[in-house]
Amino acid sequence: MMLPGILYYIIYHYIPMGGLLIAFKKYNLVKGIWGSDWAGFDNFRTVFTSPDFWDLLRNTLVISVYRIVFNMLPDLLFALILNEIRLQWFKRVVQTITYGPYFLSWIIVYGLVFSFLAPDAGLISTWWRDNTGETLNLLTDKDWFRPILIITDIWKSTGYGAIIYLAALATINNELYEAAVVDGAGRWRQIWHITLPGIREVFVLLLILRIGHILDAGFEQVYIFLNARVYEVGDIIDTWVFRRGIEQLDFSVAAAVGFFKSIIGFVLVVTANKVAKKLGGSGIW
Repeated sequence: MMLPGILYYIIYHYIPMGGLLIAFKKYNLVKGIWGSDWAGFDNFRTVFTSPDFWDLLRNTLVISVYRIVFNMLPDLLFALILNEIRLQWFKRVVQTITYGPYFLSWIIVYGLVFSFLAPDAGLISTWWRDNTGETLNLLTDKDWFRPILIITDIWKSTGYGAIIYLAALATINNELYEAAVVDGAGRWRQIWHITLPGIREVFVLLLILRIGHILDAGFEQVYIFLNARVYEVGDIIDTWVFRRGIEQLDFSVAAAVGFFKSIIGFVLVVTANKVAKKLGGSGIW
C-alpha cells in the first residue's frame, strides 16, 4: 500500500534533485546537464554580487513576515469564531462562503481587485474621483502595494486556512469544557485556558512550516500584481529568478538561487523546531 506513495516521492522529488548540478555548471540546453562545463561557485557569486540582490532579499523577507503575521492570526481567529457558532446550518453556510475564494486563481482575484481599483473605471477609484476630484491609483502606489497583497491574501485564504484549526478544535475533550462550566468559567476563560492550549501544538507546527518557506513570498500573487512602478517594494527573489531563468534562459543562476533558498529554509526549519522544543512544544520531530 505504501509503494505508490514511495514511488511518487522517488520519481518527482528525489530524482529531480540531480538537477541541482545546474547550479554549479554553465548550463547549455544543447549540451545538457552532464555535457555542460563546470562553473564552480560562479553562479552563486553572480547572485550575491548582483546590485539588486539585497533589495530583493529585503522585499522577500518583509512580505513573507507580513504573510506569517497577518495570515496565521486571521485563520486562528476565524476558526475560534466558527467554533463558537451553535447554529450548525449557519456555520456550514459561513464555511462554504469563506472557503470559496481559496479555489479562485490569482488571475481572477487580480481581475476583481482591478475592477475596484482601476484608475479610470474602478468602482472605488470612480467614487473617490467623483467625491474628491482626485485620481486614485492604488495599484501603482508603492505605499499600497504590500497592504493590497496582504488584504487580498487574507480574503482568499483565511476560510480555507481555518480548516486545520477547526480539526484541532474538534479533538479537544468536551469534558474539559463541562468541568470549566462547573467551576464557573465563562466563554472567554474557556477559550483562554482550554481552547488555545488545545490548538497550541498545531499553531507551532504551522508556524515552523511557514518559517521554512520564508523565502517564498508568494510568486504567483506578486508576479500578477507587480508593475514597473512598484518594483522597489514588490520585486522579490522569485520574480527576479523568473526573469533571469525563464525570460533570459539563464537556468544556472536560477538554479543557484533555488539551492540557496533550500539551504536557508532547511536551517530555519531545524532552528525553529529546536526553539519550539525548548519552549515546551513537541515540534515536528
